[in-house]
Amino acid sequence: MKRSDHPTLQALALPELRVFLLARFALLFGRALVAAMLSYHIFEATGSYAALGILGLVEFLPVIPVSLLAGALADRIDRRKLLMVAAFASGIGAALLAFVGSQHPDSLAGLLGLAFALAVVDGFSRPATSALLPALVPRKIFQNATVVSSSVVQVAFISGPIVMGFLVADHGFGAPYALAAGCYGLALLLLFILRAPRVAGDRPEISWQTIREGIAFVRNNQPILGSMTLDMLVVVFAGARALLPVYANEILQVGPEGYGLLRASIAAGTFAMAMLLMALRPFARPGRALLVAAGLFALATIVFGLSRSMELSAAALMIAGMADQVSMTTRSVIVQLSTPDALRGRVSAVNFIFIGASNELGDAESGFLASLTSATFSVVAGGMAGLGGLGWVAARMPELREYQPAGGIERRP
Repeated sequence: MKRSDHPTLQALALPELRVFLLARFALLFGRALVAAMLSYHIFEATGSYAALGILGLVEFLPVIPVSLLAGALADRIDRRKLLMVAAFASGIGAALLAFVGSQHPDSLAGLLGLAFALAVVDGFSRPATSALLPALVPRKIFQNATVVSSSVVQVAFISGPIVMGFLVADHGFGAPYALAAGCYGLALLLLFILRAPRVAGDRPEISWQTIREGIAFVRNNQPILGSMTLDMLVVVFAGARALLPVYANEILQVGPEGYGLLRASIAAGTFAMAMLLMALRPFARPGRALLVAAGLFALATIVFGLSRSMELSAAALMIAGMADQVSMTTRSVIVQLSTPDALRGRVSAVNFIFIGASNELGDAESGFLASLTSATFSVVAGGMAGLGGLGWVAARMPELREYQPAGGIERRP
C-alpha cells in the first residue's frame, strides 16, 4: 500500500475536513478552558464538595430538552450555520464569565447561571457537530476521520486545563474565560469559510413526531442503544472528573497547576490512544472493543481513587483516557455508520443525552456522594458500580458484542 493510500492520510487530504478540525479545536479549547475553570473557581469560592455536584446538576438540566430540539434542528437547517450561532453565543457567555471572574469572583449565582446558559448553547452545538463530520468524508475512511477528529479534541482537552492552571496562577480568575472568548471568535471565523454539504433529501419539519423518529430508531437498534447505555452507566458511576479539585487541593496537595495537570492527564491518555489508533487497523468488532475499554476505564478510576501519589494518579487518569478514546471511537462508528444521514442529527441528539447524563449527572453523583461520605469512597465505589453496569450491558445486549459495520470500513493489510 502506498503511503498516500493510508486512510488517515486520505482523510487529512480533504481540505474541508482540515477547516472543520481547526474550527473544532478552537471551539473545544475554549470549552475546555471554561469547564476546567468553572470547577476550580466554584470550589475555590465555596470550599464545598456539594457545590461541585450542584454545578454538574445545573449543566445537566438543559441536556434532554435542548438536545432533542437541537437534533431536529440539525436535520432541518444548515448544520454549519447552527454551529456558527453556537460559537457566537459561547463567546458572549465566556466574556461574561471573564467579567464575573475579575469583578465578582465569589458570585456563585452568577457562575452557576452562566454555566447553565453555556450548557444550553453546548446542547445545540453537539448534535450538529457530530452529524456534520460523516458528510465531510467517505464512509470507508470514516473511522480514521473520527480518530483524527478525536485526537484534535484531545489536544484541546490536554492544553486547555494546563493553560487554565497557569493563567489562574499568574493573572487571576478572569484570564482563562477571556482567552476562551477569543477562541470562540476564531471558531466562528473558521466556520464561516467552511464549505459543507447540507442535509440530503427532504428536510423534516421540527415537531414532536420527527423527534420521536430519532428516539424510535435508537430504541430499535440494539448496538446503538447498547453503546449509549454502556457509556452512560460506566461514566455516571466511574467518572472522577468533578472531584479533581478536591484531589488536587486536599488529597494530593498539588495546587492549581497540579489540578490542571490532573485534568489534562485524561486527555493526554486519550490523545496517545488516538495516535495509536491512527496507525492500527480499524476494529473488526467495535462492540467488543467498547466493552473491554469500559472495563479498563472503571478499573483505572478505582486505582485513581485509592492513589495518594501524583505520579500514580496521573498515570491512572491517562489509562482511563486511553480507554475512553477507544470507547468514543467505537461508539461513533456504531452510531454514525448505522444511521441514515437524514436521521443523524436526531440520533446524535439522543446520543448526547446519554453522554450528558453520564458526564453531568456523573459529576453531580460524585459531588453529592463525596459530601455524604468522602472523596475516596465516592470515586472507588463509583468505579465498582461502573463494572457492575458493564456486566449488565454485556449480558443483556448480545448484538452489541457481535456488531460489525454494514458495508465495511477501510482496513489495511
